[in-house]
Amino acid sequence: MNLRRPGIASFRQRLLLRSVFALLAIATLAMALALLQEEKQLSYRNYQASFKKTQEQVSSRLHHPAGQLALLNPGSASANVTPLHPYVLPYAAIDFDDPNKVQQAVETTGCLVQYKQFGAVCVAVGNNPWAGGFIYIAGRFASGDLVGRTSGERDLRGVHRVRVTLDMRGTQSRWIAPFERSESAGSSFAPAASGIRGRLTGFVETGETLALTRPVRDFRGWIWQSSPCLAADSLTTSTACEKSSFFSIRLPVDVFRDALFQQPRPAWPPADLDKTLVRIEVFAPDNATAIFDSNADGATPPFSLNDLRSLLLPGESLRVKKMGAKDDVAKLGALTDDATPSSPWIDTLIRRLPVEGFDTVLESRDTVSTALGSYEVTLTGDVRSVNRALATVATRVSWFVGAMLLAIGTAWLVVEAGIIRRIAELTKRARSVSADVKGAEGVVNFNVADLRSKDELGILASCLHDLLNRVNEDVRREHLRAERERDTWHAVGHEIMSPLQSLMVLHGNEGDPSARYIHRMQQAIRVLYGSASPSEAFESTRLRLDVLDLREFLGHVADNAQSAGIANVEFIANAASANVRADEYSLEDVLTHILTNADRHRVEGTAITITLDSNAMGSSVRVRNIGEGIADDLFDKIFEYGVSDPKAENTAGTRGQGLFVAKTYMAKMGGTVIAKNEVDGVSFELQFPPVV
Repeated sequence: MNLRRPGIASFRQRLLLRSVFALLAIATLAMALALLQEEKQLSYRNYQASFKKTQEQVSSRLHHPAGQLALLNPGSASANVTPLHPYVLPYAAIDFDDPNKVQQAVETTGCLVQYKQFGAVCVAVGNNPWAGGFIYIAGRFASGDLVGRTSGERDLRGVHRVRVTLDMRGTQSRWIAPFERSESAGSSFAPAASGIRGRLTGFVETGETLALTRPVRDFRGWIWQSSPCLAADSLTTSTACEKSSFFSIRLPVDVFRDALFQQPRPAWPPADLDKTLVRIEVFAPDNATAIFDSNADGATPPFSLNDLRSLLLPGESLRVKKMGAKDDVAKLGALTDDATPSSPWIDTLIRRLPVEGFDTVLESRDTVSTALGSYEVTLTGDVRSVNRALATVATRVSWFVGAMLLAIGTAWLVVEAGIIRRIAELTKRARSVSADVKGAEGVVNFNVADLRSKDELGILASCLHDLLNRVNEDVRREHLRAERERDTWHAVGHEIMSPLQSLMVLHGNEGDPSARYIHRMQQAIRVLYGSASPSEAFESTRLRLDVLDLREFLGHVADNAQSAGIANVEFIANAASANVRADEYSLEDVLTHILTNADRHRVEGTAITITLDSNAMGSSVRVRNIGEGIADDLFDKIFEYGVSDPKAENTAGTRGQGLFVAKTYMAKMGGTVIAKNEVDGVSFELQFPPVV
């Protein structure tokens, strides 16, 4: 059998289905690329903000006294913490006699080396050599109540004492400074509530017993012990608990002072300052073991330039250079980036994604001024870290994207092999049906036995096979019925048209009014067989809209309602005038249908009220009666064609189209009609838009 080659429309559904899967795959890839580009742009903005934040943190650290201490002592970052060596302070000198000023100076600069058991000590020199060749020592330790030396006592074993050892340029010097309690601090048996205060008198050490030597004139020291106990569970000021003692010492260094008067004058600070070693030991009474030793293990160094490394993001670098110097003071890089390795092709893909300004080098410069010179701080960013971080995330996400593409491909193969192929075969065989239908014989050849199965498509093939068998039988029966019906219509047409032709002969004159009605009967028959259904006829009606005074119109309707068989209709106007755009005859038809329904269901003897309201939003007409309400099962259907009250179904002339006509005409006039069940009746409300 030769079949006409099908057009592209016959493949539309299959092409649509295949295109859907292709678009799903493309959309998945496009979504992944768009997401990556958006994430790259967002990551770049976040990196710019983080870079600026890092620059602000580095700048604030270096402008702080602790940062200036690190700038003035760049070698301390690589030197051992202990034994201690002096730091260069950002101050010219320290007021060692005032405990608040000393404590504020060492804590602000952060030069304290921290130890276990509440210990800490700072060894430093001033940044101005003319303030004197001194080494300042300040710190704290924990001990019981301080026991001081009495005047003239030379045996130091029964008192608290501090030993200072200085190793400098191959020479070792040692001082012993016993604690001497101030008289204003109270007696040794009844310490003052505010704590214990006293001085440290320095002697050149000759043993545990002082020789007949005088104190070192320029050695000055003080100790201030607070009264509260250090233990967290002790809120008392008992003499048996440990308390915090803060000390301050000014240690004279003759080598420093003598160098100031040499020619040429040496640079300050001394070049071998990091090789100058200082040891601080504190001894309790009757104890040869130090309760605090600056050479103890576990010391925590002060802030240094290396600590800025933790602020840097991966790929960033920091350079610190002194103005006028050739070499960098410090050059730091970020900590090792331990990001998960990413796929090379994903990394390449992300690098090619365009982002505005991504290739611009991020760099910031800042100048930090100190007493010994200015330093230039340069922070350089590396936007490649954004790619690396994003590529690492994208590598993990790529597995999900690949899984989605695999799922889409698998679904396409299943649909292609299990559904589309069978649909194509079924379509091909179904196309042969039209060629196989030959008159009364119906479908001659149609076999879909191989496409039958238990799934939906197999059931469809089986049903189609059974249906076509019944079609063959119906075709033969319809053939016989059509022949009989054709004979019957021929007979009926002959019987109707014969009297009409006879009437035309009897009333064929032009002035005969009967001829006009005979022609209308013939035209009515032709219109009847050629017209659409009544509902379609109403919906296709075209109205002529004009400006209508609704108050005058409603008054006319209420006055003439008696002539239409609807008695006792009252009109209430709440507006002086209300102009709307409407078709006068169609609107009268709408109100007639609503009044007819209201009259049918009202309580006998009660009135039907028509109320008019108008405002800037439009006009409304409310028709209300007193009677039974609309049943719940009919409330949502009363405006549909063919729906009527069951009590009126047998009434002559009731076809269930009155409210349908009302809703249709109101919609064509731009308005709406709604029904509401009231307490004692029903109201219909017509809404009209304002006239523009």
